[in-house]
Amino acid sequence: MTKDTLWDRFLKPFFNAFLLDKEQLQQTQRAIDWDVEIQELRDPSINYPQYYKNQNFHGISGGYLSSTAAITYDPITQYVLPPNEALLRQALLDRIVGYPKKIIDLGCGTGSGTLLLKRRFPDSQVIGIDLSPYMLAMARYRAKQKNLIIDWRQGIAENTTLASGSVNLITVSLVFHELPTQIIKSVLAEAFRLLVPGGQILIFDGNQELISRTSWLTSIFEEPYIREYAQGNLDAWLSSLGFVEVKTEDLWLVHQISRAVKPA
Repeated sequence: MTKDTLWDRFLKPFFNAFLLDKEQLQQTQRAIDWDVEIQELRDPSINYPQYYKNQNFHGISGGYLSSTAAITYDPITQYVLPPNEALLRQALLDRIVGYPKKIIDLGCGTGSGTLLLKRRFPDSQVIGIDLSPYMLAMARYRAKQKNLIIDWRQGIAENTTLASGSVNLITVSLVFHELPTQIIKSVLAEAFRLLVPGGQILIFDGNQELISRTSWLTSIFEEPYIREYAQGNLDAWLSSLGFVEVKTEDLWLVHQISRAVKPA
């Protein structure tokens, strides 16, 4: 991978010097028994896809398969989601219709959105699925701190192996810009399979239209698939798979939230 992104040249040194609390990061690193957590969370039957294991994301060597990625993801993300991460994640919650009893957060990462889902729907079964056991370990650590019971599972978003027609709500946040287009379509097809008739999917990610017209946005971080993502159209992908009530809204210019429903 090249190291000439805006992140590597300017932002990363700034974050390291001024914004990241290194003492807090070290405390978090020590608070988690990574060997035990990874052993408990790792599914030995899973083979990491080529598009995932051979890429660096956000300028982190090795992508998300390290404890470094897990402990730095949240401190960085809070600064790079304008105007405010909490506000944006709340916008997704506000667009959920009804009270879904079984929820899956696909590509849950460190669980920022998953924890909010459980708080919003405390009586629901909430499952967080991610490919990285390191990110899941961080998510489980955060959930324990807040006394939230969430089912954390290592899994491949395009092939979860869960039962068809068993889920009421699926959320996918800040994932699709990190996937090749064909994999995005496979994830959406898997979501359609998992949802009950009338079930809904909500997707929060970068604004495809804006990113496609603003080349510098694709140069900030080391994101190998973001240009491919920006050239696509999420509404068209959802509709082609049979979803209805498809709607994408711009959110604070640089983001978008999409919602769609599996036909009843």
